[in-house]
Amino acid sequence: MTRTVHALTFALLLTTTVAHADIAVVINHDSPVRQLSKSEAINIFMGRFRKLPDGSIALPIDQSLLKPRFYQSLVNKDMAEINSYWARLVFSGQASPPQQAASLEEVTEIVMHNANALSYVDLDDVPDGMRILLTLDE
Repeated sequence: MTRTVHALTFALLLTTTVAHADIAVVINHDSPVRQLSKSEAINIFMGRFRKLPDGSIALPIDQSLLKPRFYQSLVNKDMAEINSYWARLVFSGQASPPQQAASLEEVTEIVMHNANALSYVDLDDVPDGMRILLTLDE
């Protein structure tokens, strides 16, 4: 019995102490954009405004694996709330959600071939050729 209690306690400690890296909003290194405020990131990724600070059209890319953590850090909303938000905007014809990427590799491919594409990655995993515009604390 005591072994079971110890094992359960240990398993609980492991699951509650998992740390995540901060999230970096990134863009192609060749982009003239040097930084992005949190409010600008919110406006771009929530479809309110699709222009970068230099006036060029923004191409936001969601990364499937990181998406829940990103939106929780960016706007303090879970995926059910984000999906509901986008369903309303799409239904009303007001905006379309960011393009979806399944992995860091796919994000890297898209961002490296589009100067105005921006996405988000774990701060510890920023690929070469990308510039960090904003860091979101978790």
